[in-house]
Amino acid sequence: MKLNRGNQYIREVYLREDLITSYKHYPFNLPVIRHFQHILFHPNVTYIIGENGMGKSTLLEAIAIALGFNPEGGSLNFRFSNFDSHSNLFQYLRTVRGVNKAKDGFFLRAETFYNVATNIEELDREPGGGRRIIDSFGSKSLHELSHGEAFFAAFIERFQGNGLYILDEPEAALSPLRQISMLARIHDLVEQGSQFIISTHSPIVMAYPDAKIIQLTEEGMSETTLEDSNHYFIMKQFFEDKERLLHHLFN
Repeated sequence: MKLNRGNQYIREVYLREDLITSYKHYPFNLPVIRHFQHILFHPNVTYIIGENGMGKSTLLEAIAIALGFNPEGGSLNFRFSNFDSHSNLFQYLRTVRGVNKAKDGFFLRAETFYNVATNIEELDREPGGGRRIIDSFGSKSLHELSHGEAFFAAFIERFQGNGLYILDEPEAALSPLRQISMLARIHDLVEQGSQFIISTHSPIVMAYPDAKIIQLTEEGMSETTLEDSNHYFIMKQFFEDKERLLHHLFN
């Protein structure tokens, strides 16, 4: 697959180790930070994967904030907060941007998408506004849709191309069929000059061809392939020999 290098809006991220005085406390005690290597992003799609507790969502959140996104999600123009739960890791990151500037951008995270939907409705109720924000999401209130439908509507309707899109565990709201449809939409947007950074547990979501997959473990981070990832191996083992695996699990 041809690489769209012209749409590499973020090239690298470094950890400012000179600013860290101790690795004993959160978020610096996370495996991803204790063994941090600078990340070279793929011009099209980069996946950050790993078991729970490795720090992938914390890292993705910090990257998004360092690039100017709201901690709870949304576009660069969103400035709301229901609960300040994000870490200060973003203050210790240095991002290296590409030559071109993205025309669009969005930080989409399943965990706080309800808050984004609420903020959209609040902004659209304010007097004197222009075009409704919700019209960019398909015009129907996101609260009137299921979580998965609202999440997918944002992905299909709101993302316009020529953008930098950061997705935190999008599979949490999507069925397997929707996850497959999501790959098709990712491809459309890459062809339209977009770059993606995605944190995920789903082997379906991480199946985009020629993407970079960075796997986080207790030993640090390393580049891998879909077929060599722990997520793929476990799912493959489960479906190929489900009875034996369940037998050992239950006994």
